Amino acid sequence: MMWGYDGFGYGGFGMGIGMLLFWGLIIAAIVVLVRGFGGSSKGSAPRLPEKTALDILRERYARGEIDKAEFEEKRRDLSAG
Repeated sequence: MMWGYDGFGYGGFGMGIGMLLFWGLIIAAIVVLVRGFGGSSKGSAPRLPEKTALDILRERYARGEIDKAEFEEKRRDLSAG
């Protein structure tokens, strides 16, 4: 006589969790494949050119962080090097 055995028992519970994990992995794999093969129609964003030292110096002068004499001195140092 099998006490409480109705055909599933604890094995059925484990099988249910196993099926959830199986389908979860299948769905995750599909999502990864779709994103990898063109999920974005925008493409990659264009890269901005990197600022040179002279560009940064001009910005600092335009913001008023340095005066004209200091700007000219640093510009000469940059162009000499």
